[in-house]
Amino acid sequence: MKYSDRILNTPSSFIRDILKVTDAPDVISFAGGLPNPVSFPIGDLQESIEGAIKKNGSKLFQYSTTEGYLPLREMIAAKYRRKFNLDVDPEDVLITNGSQQALELLGKVILNKGDQVLMEEPGYLGAIQAFSLCEPEFLSVTLEEDGLDLVKLEELLKKNPVKLIYCVPNFQNPTGLTYSLEKRKAMRDIVSKYDVAFIEDDPYGELRFRGESLPYIGAGHMENSILLGTFSKTVTPGMRLGFLITKNTELMRHLVTAKQGSDLHTNIFTQYVIHEYLMNNPYAEHVKKIIALYEEQATAMLDAMEAYFPKTVSWTKPEGGMFIWVTLPEGLSALDVFQKAMEKKVAFVPGDPFYTHKRGVNTFRLNYTNATPDVIREGIKRLGSIL
Repeated sequence: MKYSDRILNTPSSFIRDILKVTDAPDVISFAGGLPNPVSFPIGDLQESIEGAIKKNGSKLFQYSTTEGYLPLREMIAAKYRRKFNLDVDPEDVLITNGSQQALELLGKVILNKGDQVLMEEPGYLGAIQAFSLCEPEFLSVTLEEDGLDLVKLEELLKKNPVKLIYCVPNFQNPTGLTYSLEKRKAMRDIVSKYDVAFIEDDPYGELRFRGESLPYIGAGHMENSILLGTFSKTVTPGMRLGFLITKNTELMRHLVTAKQGSDLHTNIFTQYVIHEYLMNNPYAEHVKKIIALYEEQATAMLDAMEAYFPKTVSWTKPEGGMFIWVTLPEGLSALDVFQKAMEKKVAFVPGDPFYTHKRGVNTFRLNYTNATPDVIREGIKRLGSIL
């Protein structure tokens, strides 16, 4: 059988593959970007399932509209008006099968083969994989401690017909870094000069345990702004419920068409259940508990790294989210370290899949949200003995 060029040129998800290797019960894994299952409101969700069925009956089991369950879209729009002072209406919201589907749909609608996509370096590998299916040309801008290298950003936009920009400004995956207010404003000024789709992915924004919440770069300011959100990091990842917000009505129309060709609509059962949950439970209090848990876990990992890692190794210090990014001395390959780490039954994600043009890099990602402080300390101690 012959296969399409697009699938042959699209890498398998490195993390999905690595989780198969690290899933053994005796392995301490910092590899997956997994929310802590302790944070799942299982009892409340069970009540929400029963309540949604009782109130709505067969509607939970029938086909539905492509755009998504209207009361849920109204609730999302109201949240962004209230919390971020953004002009968002329900018709500006598309419910997707997780943020990953939003990325795949945006690629389908915006990109032709050979079009240029500008990414953070390092960047979110799920976005790299989704866009790779469209066979684009990737351009990369180095992510500094406070955001993108703005000189390089403007240089690339001046010289290239970039069609799409993708970034994660809050507790970025994989680095855990957050764009500063100054960089956000400057980036907005630069990008606004160009006819380019600007995707701002915000799966972790609510998980801030230090510092102050910052305004979005594009949302509310750019005509071609696209904001992505999800319930995966605060309620449940398994229900795969995300959403896309844009004021560009033409873009939204094309996205709806693409989604009809993909899956007709997102699982309506889960939409009713999440809406029921949000209507009847103190969501903000629930998120506060997750933040407290993740702060404790992040602190445990940072303290252990300070105690056990050599001085030649550096790392980021996130203000929220789920990840820490580690940089080894020049010349070392994180892939080589990974093999040695697995011998000691501890796992992480080597940095290679987060780059579009580099291999054998000296960086790797650690996830702290899916282990207890004691397990985190033991795992970091094992890593330290190798480093």
